[in-house]
Amino acid sequence: MYCKNCAKEIDDKAVVCPHCGVAQAPQVVDNGGFGWGLLGCCIPIVGLILFLVWKDTKPKTAKAAGLGALISVICVALMYALAFGLGILGAVAGY
Repeated sequence: MYCKNCAKEIDDKAVVCPHCGVAQAPQVVDNGGFGWGLLGCCIPIVGLILFLVWKDTKPKTAKAAGLGALISVICVALMYALAFGLGILGAVAGY
């Protein structure tokens, strides 16, 4: 790992740079995991909230959660459109 202030190499677990004394921020894991996308798909409002909360600090994970929520909403909209279309066709056909 390198210091964010002086760019000198420091230990991965260092809290403070031994060269310049500047505190080092902890590394944030941002892997955009499939689980967050699945959670966003199953519970779209949670996916939207996670997207809004993490969009600046964890952009890959936020994108996965937001994309899951978007896919879920699109699927539900298509399902309602299909049901509406089948209802109209049934009414025209006399069922």
